Amino acid sequence: MLFKKSIPSLIAEAAESGEGTLKRTLSSGGLVALGVGAIIGAGLFSLTGIAAAENAGPAVTLSFVVAALGCAFAGLCYAEFAAMIPVAGSAYTYSYATMGEFVAWIIGWDLVLEYALGAATVASSWSQYFNQLLIVFGIHLPDSLLHGPWEGGYVNIPAIIIICLLSLLLIRGTQESSLVNNILVVVKVAVVLIFIALGWSFINPLNHDPFIPANEGEQLVRSGQLGFFEFFKSDYFGHFGISGIMRGAGVVFFAFIGFDAVSTAAQEAKNPQKGMPIGIIGSLVVCTLLYVLFSYVLTGLENYTKFAGDAKPVATAFAQTGYTFLNTALIIAILTGYTSVILVMLLGQSRVFYTMSKDGLLPKFFSDLSKHRTPWKTNVIFMVFVSIFTGFVPVSDLGHMVSIGTLFAFVLVCIGIIVLRKTNPNLPRPFRTPLVPLVPILGIIVCIAMMASLPIESWERLAIWMIIGVVVYFVYSKKHSKIRSGYGPGSSTPPPTV
Repeated sequence: MLFKKSIPSLIAEAAESGEGTLKRTLSSGGLVALGVGAIIGAGLFSLTGIAAAENAGPAVTLSFVVAALGCAFAGLCYAEFAAMIPVAGSAYTYSYATMGEFVAWIIGWDLVLEYALGAATVASSWSQYFNQLLIVFGIHLPDSLLHGPWEGGYVNIPAIIIICLLSLLLIRGTQESSLVNNILVVVKVAVVLIFIALGWSFINPLNHDPFIPANEGEQLVRSGQLGFFEFFKSDYFGHFGISGIMRGAGVVFFAFIGFDAVSTAAQEAKNPQKGMPIGIIGSLVVCTLLYVLFSYVLTGLENYTKFAGDAKPVATAFAQTGYTFLNTALIIAILTGYTSVILVMLLGQSRVFYTMSKDGLLPKFFSDLSKHRTPWKTNVIFMVFVSIFTGFVPVSDLGHMVSIGTLFAFVLVCIGIIVLRKTNPNLPRPFRTPLVPLVPILGIIVCIAMMASLPIESWERLAIWMIIGVVVYFVYSKKHSKIRSGYGPGSSTPPPTV
């Protein structure tokens, strides 16, 4: 028997105000800035070079287009849900209303991979750029304080500090956090535009030739010397050619993670029916345009092979322009980009657990609000949790984990739209996903294709994390679920459903 949240009860919950509820402070513009703040960051400034060098070459531009298509299809589905059910919780809440409590728990648990581990991954990279900025001013931190014990050091101190500072800011209030985020967004978007404008005239066409580097395995498949499934399992797959573009899309998909974080702030939007679609779709459109132009300039300034093993591909490429006086400004812009990503990911994580706690699936303290009406205990817990990961645990492979976890969430949201159109076709929908079921189906196909292109290790880690989540659900969450209270076997009252 499926236990689902009813849509009317969710809408009623969204209309609540006053003490014990989240404060509505975000405008449409603030929501767009929130999305852009979450999206532009580590993916653009680091993963673009990696994907170009190892997977797609100059065609990393096409990888961004493929990733953007998957995000666009999923984003249209998110927009319908967020406008119709403007409560905190994002994909978790949408799954609860369409596919039942167990699927909702799975997706809520899965979102930890996106938000908490995503914040840890970005904070670790933030630390390396912060060290570069300190060097400019003659300050040299020992490597032992920039890396964890599995990377030859003791602890990544700068990464822990930035996690703690941003967590404290979130505890202070969403409006204050949004203001800081808006400032960071303006700075980093300005520098991205400067990079594109100044770099365009220095593009060397030879660096884009060939635009799609050849994949020897694909040539063997076309000649009949190698079977497709053998190719899929071989080392050829994902290294240039069409398969390289697809794997590159899976890698740079991390650069799009964050637009869905807008939906986690639905309960803090002033006019969610209008603002949520604008925030989700608007931030996605802005970032896609910037990404395509940025990656085209990046691979035009420097040959893609030079980005192999380079942790600072943007600085490497920009050096070709001769504008060395802007190097420090570039580092500062990258730091602001990383900072806003961490801020929004920590916000998104706390709002998901806040909602799960209100449903009884997590202990009550996760939904306790401070005098500023923020879930401060959740912020503190994740401040410690994320600090441990970013300070002590190697995070070099977490980017793939974050991507596969997020893609899984997107697939479930797309499925949810199809289910809800069938089960509740007459519900008021301030925003309607166009061409249903075609758009959700395309979203599912593109997202699964990107998941399939990721390394097998990513699937193994996802499976392990999900198994842990299932155990937690049956040991604690199922027994404490509020929606199940009073609806057990023998009860004369039917369980609530959509």
